[in-house]
Amino acid sequence: MRSDGRRPDELRPISVVRNYLKYAEGSVFIEAGNNRIVCAISVEDRVPQFLRNTGQGWITAEYAMLPRATTTRNIRDAVKGQIGGRTHEIQRLIGRALRSVVNLEKLGERTILVDCDVIQADGGTRTLATTGAFIALVDALWNLLDRGTLPERGIVRDYLAAVSVGIVNGEMLLDLNFEEDSVAQVDMNVVMTGSGKLVEVQGTAEKEPFSRETLNALLDLAQRGIQEILTLERKLLDRGLP
Repeated sequence: MRSDGRRPDELRPISVVRNYLKYAEGSVFIEAGNNRIVCAISVEDRVPQFLRNTGQGWITAEYAMLPRATTTRNIRDAVKGQIGGRTHEIQRLIGRALRSVVNLEKLGERTILVDCDVIQADGGTRTLATTGAFIALVDALWNLLDRGTLPERGIVRDYLAAVSVGIVNGEMLLDLNFEEDSVAQVDMNVVMTGSGKLVEVQGTAEKEPFSRETLNALLDLAQRGIQEILTLERKLLDRGLP
């Protein structure tokens, strides 16, 4: 048993509150173990310069961690005057993941901005933020369809979820918390679609290199966890995909 009582292949309990914010087109408050994240969707009737006059939309993400989301206080990016490399990496991950399952042509020339704010962190915030952002995005698109802003369904092609896996003390674990992540020999983040296709795999050997067989086993473990998350998403999103 792990420090929080879970089996090696067990997810932390996930809780989702939809429509968490009053003014956002879509929003969720998502929890998993001791992680707490707010994901909010905003829609703008314009696109980046490189997409103007193409008829295609865009999705981009911002990610931030509140100063006391962790055991010691972090300095805000606004105070530092620059966005850190880790933040850039996570923002790009979330944006890429969402774009992979959305028909951007059906958005028209609109930009969907996804804000993911971590108010409490305990390992795996980038994967939980990706899952939360997808749920908030689906709600936002239904909102636009109901208002007649978007003309037709078929915007989201598939479900999407993400989870972390890794090796700690020689054992493969699903959904690493901070205590496990900080000592992992292998740390991996996996994003997959509802049909089982891979969107992103971020895998790193922190100490010893690992084999192709180990990679495949970790991906299998991640897929089992993601299937559980997808089951939750399908239950929550009872209207289906917009």
